[in-house]
Amino acid sequence: MQPFRTLTSLAMPLDRANVDTDQIIPKQFLKRIERTGYGDFLFFDWRQTAAGEPLKDFVLNDPRYKGAQILVAGKNFGCGSSREHAAWALSDYGFRVVIAPSFADIFFSNAGKNGIVLARLSEEQVDTLLRNAKTIAGYQLTVSLEAQTVTDGRGFSASFEVDPFRKFCLLEGLDDIGLTLRHAAALDQFEAKHDEAVWLKAK
Repeated sequence: MQPFRTLTSLAMPLDRANVDTDQIIPKQFLKRIERTGYGDFLFFDWRQTAAGEPLKDFVLNDPRYKGAQILVAGKNFGCGSSREHAAWALSDYGFRVVIAPSFADIFFSNAGKNGIVLARLSEEQVDTLLRNAKTIAGYQLTVSLEAQTVTDGRGFSASFEVDPFRKFCLLEGLDDIGLTLRHAAALDQFEAKHDEAVWLKAK
C-alpha cells in the first residue's frame, strides 16, 4: 500500500448523495479474482448508456477532470452492501481521497485498509467544494493527512478527524498484511519454537 502524507490534485465533483456500492462497482464485476482492473468498471452504469456509449454529462467522462485523484461527493457515500471491491475500484481508477459529509461504516473501514483517505467535512463545506469544482477550471485541493486539513489555496480551509491507528497505517502505507509482516521475526521465532515442541512431543 502506498503511504499517504499530502496530496494536491484536481477535485472531481460527484454531486450525489447515498452513492451505494452497487453503483460504485456493479455486482456483475464481482466475479473477478484479481484486485486490479476494477477502475474500468467504476460507476459503470452511470458512465454509459445501455448500448455502451459514454454519457458526456457524467463527471468521469468530462475531460476537465481527467487525472483527478480527489473525489468530492454527497452524504452517506459507500452505503449498501459491504463489498471491498468498491474501495478497489476507486483506488484502481486513481482516487486517493474521497471527501463527503458522511460515509457508510463498512465502506469507511474498507477504504482505509486500501489506502484511501476519507475526509468527513460538514455539508456546507462539501457544498462549497462541489460548487468550486464545478465552476472553477482546474480547481485543485490539497489534502494533508499529517495536518488533517483540506485547503484550496483560495481561502478555503477545513480540518477532518481521523482515527489515530488508521492515520498511522495510511502514513506508513500499511494494510493488514503489512501490519502482520512488521512482526515477521517474532512470528518466525514462534513458529520455530512451536515446530520444535511438536517434534519433541512426537519423539
